[in-house]
Amino acid sequence: MASISSALPSASPSQGIRTLARFGFAAKGAVYMLMGVLALLAATGQQGGQTADKKQAVQTLQGLPGGPFLLGLIAFGLLGYIVWRFTQAVVDTEGKGSDAKGLGRRVGIAASGLFYASLAWYAAKLALNGSASAGGNTQQTLTARVLDWPGGDWIILLVGVGIIGGGIYQIYKAYSGSFHKHVQSADIPGGQQNTVYRMGQLGYTARGVVMAIIGYFFVQAGRQSRAGAVGSTDEAFDLLASMGPAVLGIVALGLLAYGLYMLVQAKYPVLNVK
Repeated sequence: MASISSALPSASPSQGIRTLARFGFAAKGAVYMLMGVLALLAATGQQGGQTADKKQAVQTLQGLPGGPFLLGLIAFGLLGYIVWRFTQAVVDTEGKGSDAKGLGRRVGIAASGLFYASLAWYAAKLALNGSASAGGNTQQTLTARVLDWPGGDWIILLVGVGIIGGGIYQIYKAYSGSFHKHVQSADIPGGQQNTVYRMGQLGYTARGVVMAIIGYFFVQAGRQSRAGAVGSTDEAFDLLASMGPAVLGIVALGLLAYGLYMLVQAKYPVLNVK
C-alpha cells in the first residue's frame, strides 16, 4: 500500500509548522505547570491551592495581570500543538509507516492533538469574552450515553482498561529509556541532558499515575453502569489527596516537572522528520 506521505510534495514539515510546534510545547508545558503548582499549593495547605483539571488551571490566568493576553497565547500555542500533531500523523515525521500498525499509531498521534482542541477553544473564549462555559462534565455525559447502548457497560470498561494501559505505557516510557535518545539528540548542553532526562522521567511517571486513576474511574463506571463514577484530573487529584498530602505533593511535583520538560522541548525541539 502506498504511503500517505508519498502523496505529499515533501515529507519534511515547513519551518512555520516547526515554529507552531514550539509554541505548542510551550503552551502545553504552561498548562501542566499550572496544574502542578495549584495541586502542590493544595497539598501544602497554601492559600489559592486547588486540585484542578486543565480548564480550571487555565482559568486561573484570568486573575493575573495581562490575563487575556496570556490566555490568548495559550490558545494560540495549543492550536500550534494541534497542527503539529496532525502534521506528524499525515507526513509521518516519526516514521511509523503505512501498514495497519503504523496507521493506527498515526491516528493515535492525531487524536492526541485533537484532545487539546476543546482546551484551546476554552482559552480563546476566555481571552476574547472574559467568560466561557466549561461545558459541565462532558466525560460523564458521554459515558451516560454510551451506557445506554447495548453492551455499553463493557465499552466503558474497555475504555478504562485502555486508559490504564496508556498510563502504564507512560511509566514504562519513563524508565525504559525510550525518550533518552531524543534528549541526547537535541541541542541541550551536555551537562544539562541528565537533568532534563530525570525531569522527563518524573513527569512521565506522574502523568502515568494520573491517567491510570482516570482509567480506574472508567472501569468502575463500566462495572457499576454508573456514569457518575467517571472522573477527570481533578477527581484523580482528590483521590491522591485522600491518601495524604505527601502523595498529592509528589504527583504535583511530577506534573510540574512534566511541564518544565515540555518547555525544554519548546526551546530544544526534538522534531523528527523521518
